[in-house]
Amino acid sequence: MGRLTVLALRVVIALVLAGSLFVQVRMVPLLSVDLQEAGAPDGPRTALLIIVVLGIACVQVTAVCVWRLLTMVRRGNVFSHGAFRFVDVIFAAISAAAVLVFGIAVLLAPGDVAPGVVLLICGAALMVGGVALLVLVLRTLLAQAVARDAEAKHLRSELDEVI
Repeated sequence: MGRLTVLALRVVIALVLAGSLFVQVRMVPLLSVDLQEAGAPDGPRTALLIIVVLGIACVQVTAVCVWRLLTMVRRGNVFSHGAFRFVDVIFAAISAAAVLVFGIAVLLAPGDVAPGVVLLICGAALMVGGVALLVLVLRTLLAQAVARDAEAKHLRSELDEVI
């Protein structure tokens, strides 16, 4: 991956982190006020706000882990066992986000929200879960690449001994 690509990805990640921090600090309190003015009961309103904050935290955790993986790419050591920790955290964060999206559907189901909207939110939860499974597949590919890299290093050392 080229330096320009890594730089562009880092700029995007920095913007995502800054934007998500702004949403957590400024927009969530405004959402709370709007929900209170709309007459939402305290229990579901608080649960929804907690889900939103935790969902944003999932995005932030994923962004930080991708940043760390980009650092490993730049250094040329992404095909190592150290990368698994970040990929596992990404998988866990995306899986948690899928559960949180489903939690929104559960919160909205008994209310005055149309059943189609609840079904759409469940579909979104399913899609986020699919992204988590995609990360799991990519983790498997990373494991195969690490194994091949270790095998190649071993074969190179044997070849060096022969020569």
